[in-house]
Amino acid sequence: MHSRTRPFRLLGIAGVLGALLLTAGGTVAAAQPPPRPAAGPGTNHATDDPFTAPRTAWWRQGRFGLFLHFGAYSNLEGEYTRPDGTVCRNAEWIKRECRIPDEAYERQAATFNPSAFDAEAIVRAAKDAGQRYIVITAKHHDGYAMWPTKQNTWNLRDHSAFDPHRDILAELKKAADAAGIRLGFYYSIWDWHDPDFAAPETFPRYKKRMYGQLKELIDNYDPALLWFDGEWDTDHPANHWSRRDGADLQAYLHALNPRLVVNNRVGKREVVDGDFGTPEQEIPAEPVDGQLWESCMTLNDHWGFARYDSNWKSPATVLRNLLAVTSRGGNYLLNVGPDRLGRLPQPAVDRLRAAGRWLAADGRGAAVHGAGHTGLVAAPSWGAVSRQGNELYASVTSWPATGSALHLAARSPFAITAARVLGSSQQVKVTPSGDGFDLTPSGAAPDPLASVIRLTIRPPAAAPAGTGTGLTAQSWANDSFTGPPAVTTVDPTVNKSYRFDGSPDPKIPADHFSTRWTGSIQPRFDETYTFTTVSDDTVRLWIDGTLVIDNVTPHGPKADKGTVTLKAGHRHRIRIDHTEQAGEAYLKLLWSSPSQSQQIVPQRQLYAD
Repeated sequence: MHSRTRPFRLLGIAGVLGALLLTAGGTVAAAQPPPRPAAGPGTNHATDDPFTAPRTAWWRQGRFGLFLHFGAYSNLEGEYTRPDGTVCRNAEWIKRECRIPDEAYERQAATFNPSAFDAEAIVRAAKDAGQRYIVITAKHHDGYAMWPTKQNTWNLRDHSAFDPHRDILAELKKAADAAGIRLGFYYSIWDWHDPDFAAPETFPRYKKRMYGQLKELIDNYDPALLWFDGEWDTDHPANHWSRRDGADLQAYLHALNPRLVVNNRVGKREVVDGDFGTPEQEIPAEPVDGQLWESCMTLNDHWGFARYDSNWKSPATVLRNLLAVTSRGGNYLLNVGPDRLGRLPQPAVDRLRAAGRWLAADGRGAAVHGAGHTGLVAAPSWGAVSRQGNELYASVTSWPATGSALHLAARSPFAITAARVLGSSQQVKVTPSGDGFDLTPSGAAPDPLASVIRLTIRPPAAAPAGTGTGLTAQSWANDSFTGPPAVTTVDPTVNKSYRFDGSPDPKIPADHFSTRWTGSIQPRFDETYTFTTVSDDTVRLWIDGTLVIDNVTPHGPKADKGTVTLKAGHRHRIRIDHTEQAGEAYLKLLWSSPSQSQQIVPQRQLYAD
């Protein structure tokens, strides 16, 4: 075994792999990842719709997750004392922001010994909080791997004082599986430590080791999710990660495990990258156009552990954030940084437990788990409203004075057939009023954090599901719809992710092509629908001859939207024109309405010419 204080080193051989490593016995072993699957003209990388796919169902229904920032930086607990005696404070970025020399950072990492890491206790804290998944930093920007990677020695087994017979990711996986909690891994693309990362000529060698590490994580731990970071353009060290790199990596990962859920930082945080967007330390005011989303937030002011940071969010803030996120169709990934021994800070555990007590009491968890956005009502000033089936959950954070009403504005006609305050026997008077309803509880708020009024509704009538098979698709081997089409097919949905190498057909090159979809679209509700296209390079959408979306200026990945009122069960004429000029190519057609959550327009509601 290597010395446990040995810093990360690579053999200086740029041969077949450019990424050779020393094994424990001193022999040389290769770390070549398998090649990505063959692709090219005719390839569509969109295999499903994340809004509706069984693959993402656990993530969409879970709504609440635990983020753990834990690594070699945790050993410093947020403070670095310089040789001159001055103290610099930071957490997971302490190496860079405090300008710690490589040798000094490696020396402190050699003493890292998270001997009190208790996977069962961590999973118990998440489960008690009502969290359905955990994401832990397998490798942060400092490049330090929290598992016994074979790609280098800069990892918890080979460069620490930790028990070499333990593997904290394996321990966490075992405990999570036993508790029915999904486990995911954070992985930083940006790497401050790898000597091949910064230079363009050596960056491919780094990528091969990165692919090797990701294959280790998938093969050895079977994660449900990979959460990438560090994809942005930056320096110190320079980051050469490109959109093409992201497209290649995403295809490689889904070839290894088609069930994986991946965030949008695998690419460049565009609407077409990964399965979900990642707003950080903020909550979008409305559902995100064209993409699932998850808000990641710290429980105090740092991601990693900082011993001096006691600015913890209150249980009320945590809960109200969770309810707001859920009501807008997102997930809430709440971060805690374990200390240098691997323990969760007690104030964090207390706040997680408070959230869990609220969710577990009186059926209030139904307002979060399995619930989501409803367009039937406007977001109220007094709380948040989520929907699950024919139940609306009005989570009230500003309870009215006795005899006063809560107004609920309706965006489409529906009836309320029952109303009940969960955890209370008090009555709720429901009165049609103006643009919606007044809800008047008869008593005081049963919970100081938030009280839930469950409304049973009779939603707008829906036409039967359609029997369509898709739209007629004509594609040309030019970007001007000139001459006869090269190929004519019926596309079940408009869900195309050609990326850099794909096209509608093997006869059509990956650049300079166009496609026109025609036929009819059949809604199930008499409502105003919002159509969203996700496109690159140009798109135009007509419904019944009316131009609804018009973006003919060549652009990168972009969501555009327009609205139109449709009649339930009626087949409305539709035409979509899409052109690809160079680079990437995408075209996705989504719809939403007060009664229809955002999704790719399904095959059964589309009819070919």
